[in-house]
Amino acid sequence: MIQPYREILAHPGARAFSSAGVLARLPISMVGIGIILMVSEVYGSYGLAGRVSAAYVIAHAVCAPQLARLVDRRGQARVMRPALVVAAVGLTGLVLTASAEGPTPALYAWAVLAGATTGSIGALVRARWSHLLSDPRGLHTAYSLESALDEMLFVIGPVLATYLATTVVPSAGLLVPLVGLLVGGMLLLAQRATEPPRIERDPAQPHRFVMRSGGMVLVAVVFVAVGAMLGATDVATVAFAEEQGAKSAAGAILGTFALGSMISGLGYGARHWLSPLWLRFAIGVVALAAGVSLFLLVTSLPVLAAVMFVTGFAIAPTIINGNGLVQHFVPRRQLTEGLAWLGTSLGLGLSAGASTAGALIDRQGAHGGFLVVVGAGGGAVIATLAALSTLRSGTAVQDPAPTTLEPGPEVHP
Repeated sequence: MIQPYREILAHPGARAFSSAGVLARLPISMVGIGIILMVSEVYGSYGLAGRVSAAYVIAHAVCAPQLARLVDRRGQARVMRPALVVAAVGLTGLVLTASAEGPTPALYAWAVLAGATTGSIGALVRARWSHLLSDPRGLHTAYSLESALDEMLFVIGPVLATYLATTVVPSAGLLVPLVGLLVGGMLLLAQRATEPPRIERDPAQPHRFVMRSGGMVLVAVVFVAVGAMLGATDVATVAFAEEQGAKSAAGAILGTFALGSMISGLGYGARHWLSPLWLRFAIGVVALAAGVSLFLLVTSLPVLAAVMFVTGFAIAPTIINGNGLVQHFVPRRQLTEGLAWLGTSLGLGLSAGASTAGALIDRQGAHGGFLVVVGAGGGAVIATLAALSTLRSGTAVQDPAPTTLEPGPEVHP
């Protein structure tokens, strides 16, 4: 299983840009739970915490595709260097405002500023892999490696954010991802040899909005539901851990969710699959929804961790397959934009799930949050079943190089 990963990392510059990308992607696993922990502790409201986190995610979801389009036209370094500086200013403002228990409108403003300018670091890294490798199987392995690295971040990030927020100061969980974004991002953008070339606009091929594709719309709807499932899980897990008298354990519990996903992602990427992509995608969604439905039955943190670990095996393959469907519905020259829109869909679902779960938790406790998780899982299954015929017809000619994308800062539990 390891050999395919060794082969792709042996390419010149591969280890350097991939490792820098890991550091720059720390926010995807730490900012969401960091905001929830900080705001809920300082302001005493999970509802407010969920809404501020949702503001960050929505801003990222709306603006990431626009930044991706600019990156395609003007280059990664030229667009993302100033963007990352602004994102760092936004996160700093959010930390300072919460530390001083400042006005809640300021929390929303700083969260929006940070989310709007963070961009999709994972998309930048994956674009470099596409520029570096031409072998379809190598690309599949490279994209799966990046997904597995994302999962590793979700094993480490929530635990670290929770530890910092509960043992140092509530805002400490946001400081590490702030530094990681700046340092890792600038290291990545400094590597010009592996940066993909700009895509010149062809007047004979006018820009076509990728969401005009029916297949793209259907996959996006499914991703919204999956995102809501994962976003609600974040908030509900923190609340459940607090009810059990061990709020600091929330990060470790969420880490088991990501650990299961990381293991399955590595195994999935090491194989070349012959079964239809649309079928693998549907099976993953159903398995994920079935797993999260068991959350309602758990009564202790160890049991929740065990259920999350097993359920997590459905996450990475589902995200990989969902993004792999994009290549069948958008032109090659707009692939980055199409992937960014799926990240947007997942992010919108995450924000909706987190805010809805936060509101119900304030009224009903953690059980209310898990109800949102289960409801979103049912929605994901219904949307997938409704889309099967379109997905099957759209993927009649299989491409052996599925594509995958980082869901954004909170594109994940």
